[in-house]
Order: sequence, then structure tokens, then C-alpha cells
Amino acid sequence: MSADERQFLLTAAWMFMRHGQPARARAVCEALVEEDSRDGVAAVALAELMLDSGEASRAVEVLRVADVPPELAHAAAFLETRALRDGGRAREADSRWSRYIESKKGAERRWV
Repeated sequence: MSADERQFLLTAAWMFMRHGQPARARAVCEALVEEDSRDGVAAVALAELMLDSGEASRAVEVLRVADVPPELAHAAAFLETRALRDGGRAREADSRWSRYIESKKGAERRWV
């Protein structure tokens, strides 16, 4: 799949979400992740859709395989933390969020 085709499909998924069609958005994101499980942009979108459907453990799996671009690191950390907490793994969720905060601010500036 070319970069233009991938971008078109990501835009289509976004449009489906904006217009209240999460099932279609999810189908597009699933296809993108199936094509390349390391696609971080599609993985973040799919994880959010999975969380909205109550599939916390699957969302964690998708996020952990993906190569999330730096501009989505915050979203991925937040979604993974939420998925872990929703899945009953509170300690692991706290650890995940702490790692993200420390990677961004440094342990000495940690405010949480």
C-alpha cells in the first residue's frame, strides 16, 4: 500500500468517526493494522475504538506492537494507561503512565 493510499484510508476513518460511524472507522483501522501491525497511527485510532467497545485487553495488544510516532506518544500512553486500568491492571497502568511522564519531564520534574 502506498503512503497516499494509507493517508486516504486514515482520513476516511477519521471522517467516519466525525460523522458517527464508528463501525466503519474501526473496519478501516483494522484493515490498516492487519496490513501493517506496526502502523502506529492506525493502531492508536483502533485502540481508541476498541476501548469504546470495552475491549481493553485487545487495545493493549494493538498498542504494544505498534511503532507510535512521537507526535502520538501522549495519546498512546494515555490510551494504554486507560486500557490497563479498564482491564483491571491498575498497578501496571500507574507504572505505564509514570514511565511516560518520566520520559517527557525527567524524574526530577515529575509532578504526579
